Parts: sequence; C-alpha cells; structure tokens
Amino acid sequence: MDFKRDIYASLLQWKKNNFGKVLEVSGARQVGKTYILTKFAKENYKKFIYINMMQTSGQEFIACLDKASRWEPGEERVKQPIHKAFALFDCRFQDEEDTVVLIDEIQESARVYSLIRQFAREFQTHFIVAGSYLGKTMQKEYFLPAGDIETMILDTMSYEEFLEAAGKRELYERIDLFGNSSHEDYYSLKEMYDIYCRIGGYPAVVQKYFETGDVEACRKEVIHIIHIFIEESERYFNDILEMNLLEQLLPAIAQTMIREKKGSPNLIRELSAIVFRDDSNRITKKSINQAIAWFYRSNVIGYCGQVNEGNVLDVTPNCRFYFRDLGVAGYFLDMAGARPDTISGIINENFVYLYLKKKADNQEIAGLTPLYALYKDGELDFFVNSRKDYQNYGIEVKAGRAAGKTANQMLADGKIQYLYLLKGETFGGVEGKKITVPIYLMGRIRFESEIKG
Repeated sequence: MDFKRDIYASLLQWKKNNFGKVLEVSGARQVGKTYILTKFAKENYKKFIYINMMQTSGQEFIACLDKASRWEPGEERVKQPIHKAFALFDCRFQDEEDTVVLIDEIQESARVYSLIRQFAREFQTHFIVAGSYLGKTMQKEYFLPAGDIETMILDTMSYEEFLEAAGKRELYERIDLFGNSSHEDYYSLKEMYDIYCRIGGYPAVVQKYFETGDVEACRKEVIHIIHIFIEESERYFNDILEMNLLEQLLPAIAQTMIREKKGSPNLIRELSAIVFRDDSNRITKKSINQAIAWFYRSNVIGYCGQVNEGNVLDVTPNCRFYFRDLGVAGYFLDMAGARPDTISGIINENFVYLYLKKKADNQEIAGLTPLYALYKDGELDFFVNSRKDYQNYGIEVKAGRAAGKTANQMLADGKIQYLYLLKGETFGGVEGKKITVPIYLMGRIRFESEIKG
C-alpha cells in the first residue's frame, strides 16, 4: 500500500524555503524513512542520487571519496574533491538545485557525517541525511554541524495517517468535537481507534492489518520489528552487559509505567531496582544510562516531566517513560504482566502523550517534553501551558464520567484555567471550564481558550 505521510508537506516546505541547510531526518527503525524520502526525491527533483552507508553503495562512495582526495606530487590538486567524488560515484551528478542526494544510515560513517557542513556551504545540490541510530553521532569522532542542518523526525504512522489509509480521515477532520455529529460517525472513528491502539503505527504492521484484518498477525509483526531493533542496536555496543541490557530494559520500562502513577525523580535508580538486585553497582547505573539514552535517541521511548504543585516554573524533568509506538507499548506492557484494563488505560495515556510530544517539539506548549502535575498529594495526567494563549490546561484520561479530585481542585484553585476530559465512550460536551472530548479526537485540540460547545 502507498501510505500518505504528513511529513511529505514538511519536505516540500524545506525544498521551497531553500535555506541552504542539509536536512537530517531521524526516526525509529522501519518507520518508513527511506520510502517516503525516496518518493519525495523522485517526485520533486530531476536527478536523485541515493547512497546507503550500510550497503555497497556506501562503500563505493567512500572509495570515490578516497580517489577524489588522493594527490600525488607533480599532479594538479583537485579543487573540489567532494564534488568530484559524487561525479565519480554517479556520472549524472551535476551541482545544481534540481539535484538531491539522499545519504541513508549516515551514522555508519563518521567521515561522511563530518562532511555535512561542506554539503551545506559548498554545494547548490540539496542534501538529505537519514538514520535510525543517530545516537551514534554523539561520539567524539563525529563533527556536529549544528548551524548547517534542519531536523525532522518521522514517527510511526499517526492515528490520522491510519485513518487516511482506511479512507476515513475526511470524517475525522469534519466531525464535531462536542457531540453534534451523528453517533454512527463517532462509533466509526472509535472502532478504528481501538484497532490502532492494539496494533500501533509501524507501516509494515498497518499494511498487515489492511491485508489480513488479523490483529494477532499484526502483533507478530510488531515482535519482529522489536527483534530487528534489538539485534541491530547490539552492533553499537561493545560490552556484553550493555548488550544484555537492551533486551531487559524495555520490559522494565513498561513496569515503571504500571507502578504508582506519580512518577519517579530517579528513573535510573528505579530501573536498576527492577533489573538488578545490587542497586549500588556503578557500572550497572552507567550501563543503564547508556542504554536508556540509546532508546531515547533511537526514538523508541520518550520522557515526561513533572510539574510540582501546579507551578509550570517548577518542573522536575524525565520522571516518566512512554513508548513512541502503541503497538510496542502494548507488547511490553503485556510482557510485564499488566492486566488488560491496566494496559488499556496506559495505552490511552500514551496516545495522548504522543500528541503532546509533537506540540512540545513544535513549541506550541511549554516544556522540552510533555508534562504531568502533582498537586496536594494528588496527580493530574497531563499539564499543558499553551504558548498561544498562555493559559494552563489540565488533561485527564478517564474511563468514568467525573473528573478526579486533583483535577477539580486545581481548577478551583486557578492552577489550570480549563480541564479536558478525554474518554473513549463519549460524544463530547462542554460544562463551564470542563470540556469532554472523545480521546480519538485529541489531535483536533488546539489549546486556544475559545471553547465552544
């Protein structure tokens, strides 16, 4: 299936702006980076050159780079060796704006990654670099060209993209948030939401669903993707202990999500207690830190920060984990032994987290990550400080009809100005400062004060 991805519009805008920066696209393994970038390149440039640093084409390009850079006494020095290297690699290469070079899995070569500044400053050609394991570029042999790159992240398919594939995105875009559309329309979107929560958004998994309608087959595809990620990641670790940690930590992360919801100011210590008996082992803590950083930079997990006593200026960072894909989250929550109703509740929260993560990345809301709040010994699922109207919004992901005690108290005390209640079994509605919205319409919420029922 030819899935439409929302990042395509951003790619078109990058080409149109032409700020002379190299585009760096990251994302977890098998989210469809190569597919969508190849599609974009072929449809929008006259010449497209593809190099994969994990494959033969990468070795061939390095050989061309060596040949172009070689200089013997008595020979005329090549003025532009990198330009010559591309010409040697592909005779069609011409340095012009209607040529695009895509260098995939660029983390495999520190030498090529360190050329990004020259790609940006010495070429008319447009360059895109991509990789699933760009965390490797944090190592000292990689030169980080901070001012010469523009970054994008491709996540697994969103709920909207899933609906696009099902032919229901137009319905999603026009349905009323507060119950003023037909009940059949809400039921239709809720049915798709329930499926999406079970399978997640990896393109191969979504394709499996539309081909077979078999959720169990989709789950097997998720497991296959997880195994690929673990096996490939192990190549980047030298210590056998760290390799073993990769498989142990993801279920342990799921356990932290199942435990007491108030989070932990020291997630590393909590994970150490789950995985190892000897919590004082310094090597263990270092290994866990490295593995967690790897998962984070590989876009497999994300963090959530804690707002203390409803004060957005008092935030403790990185107190909760969430997964970047619901299918992966469900698999590890099940592996950790959670009950089905517990898994469902956490998956619903994780769904909301993913939308807030995008808003945080786009600086639409305050915080480097999404935030939850502690207030007077209670907890609010998510706390949002909008950078559009500078109001505070609370979000509760609820199964029942009423808001929780902490949410009501924060609303009464002015710590939040509005409260969103996100539920699966609802058509929506507005009651004063409390707004009930079907959870599957989370992506339609804008946090801009003007609430209309």
